[in-house]
Amino acid sequence: MDLKALRNKAQQPRMLTESERARLEEFQDLIHYSSRYSDDHFEYRHVTLPKNMLKVIPKDYFDPETGTLRILQEEEWRGLGITQSLGWEHYETHTPEPHILLFKRSQD
Repeated sequence: MDLKALRNKAQQPRMLTESERARLEEFQDLIHYSSRYSDDHFEYRHVTLPKNMLKVIPKDYFDPETGTLRILQEEEWRGLGITQSLGWEHYETHTPEPHILLFKRSQD
């Protein structure tokens, strides 16, 4: 795990307020989930958020250095409306396309 992921894991999850959650609801049906793919250790998938959704996600969900979403804890990404089975971990944001979140989970 890299230093940035460790730093984000140490933080308490920042839960959305009711009004923030309400602003995100209109986008939740437009979230796209890729097929799963894998290597010898992990199963992966990417989740594509509608680009306009980034405008209503709270600013403190973003990394001030990169301007992309920071690594979100499970409670945070689920709060955005991302729905997946248990075990998935947000491990990266695709910098050239900041609305694409990369997830992985152990194959064990």
